[in-house]
Amino acid sequence: MAAFARDARSQPSTPSAMVRELLDIADYIANLRDAIALLRANELTRDRLPMVHEELGEVVAATAGATNSIMGNAEAILALPESPGYRAAVEAKIYDIFEACAFQDITGQRIAKVAEAMSQLEGRLSRFSSAVKARDAAGVDEAESTRRSRNEALLLNGPQVGGPATAQDAIDALFD
Repeated sequence: MAAFARDARSQPSTPSAMVRELLDIADYIANLRDAIALLRANELTRDRLPMVHEELGEVVAATAGATNSIMGNAEAILALPESPGYRAAVEAKIYDIFEACAFQDITGQRIAKVAEAMSQLEGRLSRFSSAVKARDAAGVDEAESTRRSRNEALLLNGPQVGGPATAQDAIDALFD
């Protein structure tokens, strides 16, 4: 758009130059409209993004259910009395634990669906940004900065990237 304004200042204000400039602006608007249509924002808000939320909810539910099953079976194993059927009872509970561990496959499939949807969204937004030559606003979004700081403060530090932050021997020593 700025290029059109510069062109207008450098060219004489003749009717044909103004018509050419208006045609250039109309072409720019038509191309922009096409880029917006390719974004398919209605599909994203109607289908893709709700699917992302649903799939993530299912991951949470599957993980919680599997964890409860694993914990329940482990507690049942610990409570088994030593008797002639002890080994068979332990084996049955172990098989239940193996079955509950299948949650990893299910959650992996759901997370793959979410990742695919997010990848499509990223690609569409990237094409749109390129088409309109969008630039990010300068400065820091205070609300986003506050949200990130709060999330970091509330984060439970589980497995660390590159290995455990605390050696397993130190953790085991806490229980001795």
